[in-house]
Amino acid sequence: MPLLLHLLELRTRLIKAVLAILILFVSLIAFANDIYLTLVKPLMLQLPENSEMVATGLIDPFFTPFKLVLILSFFLAIPVILHQLWSFVAPGLYKGERKMGGLILLSSIVLFYSGMLFCYFVVFPLMFQFFPSVVPEGIRYIPDMTNSLNIMLKLFFAFGLAFEVPIFTMVAIFSGATTVDKLKQSRSYVIVSAFAIGMLLTPPDMISQTLLAIPMWLLFELGLVLATWFKPDATSTSKNTEPSRQPIKSD
Repeated sequence: MPLLLHLLELRTRLIKAVLAILILFVSLIAFANDIYLTLVKPLMLQLPENSEMVATGLIDPFFTPFKLVLILSFFLAIPVILHQLWSFVAPGLYKGERKMGGLILLSSIVLFYSGMLFCYFVVFPLMFQFFPSVVPEGIRYIPDMTNSLNIMLKLFFAFGLAFEVPIFTMVAIFSGATTVDKLKQSRSYVIVSAFAIGMLLTPPDMISQTLLAIPMWLLFELGLVLATWFKPDATSTSKNTEPSRQPIKSD
């Protein structure tokens, strides 16, 4: 295909991805307040007696749920976005690469959502139980709704990416950038790096840092196991020496 046709196809794929986000946003905006209350429920359940959340900004009661719905629409549209990008790239790949890429794409979506669910059902209850317990005497604990949302979204994204560690590990091994043996020898550095990343991406408390670092390490070990089990067969790879040029039909 000429370069212009590639650019036109890319534009079409991007428009479809943006439309998916807009459709989700329009469908959810009427429930913005309910969605926000559902998100902060783990925090509100741990608030001290006679305490509540507050909105300190003039437009926060409107803008904060609006922002949440917009970002949620993007998160929910991730399968559509990745599918459109994959449909654009896949026709130029070898047959074996397309098969492996499809599996990696599906696995990455599942792992990203798994990280977000782990964050909501495990990390949030423990973290929000910890914060009120360390409030100094004489200080009233009143979380701000916008600040709380920013912290939650940051943690969602951090845990979603952290759960992609097996994918990153397998891709690095399959691409020849490293080997299973080399990564095993670097295990101690990986563990230290996991805690360093946990320190950078989470609030300054040991609970959320540890709950991010330990799953990253365990998922790294899982990536090593999967890379050993599903190591690409050199003979099957050599048979597919020509890229598959069959275009993928637009949805």
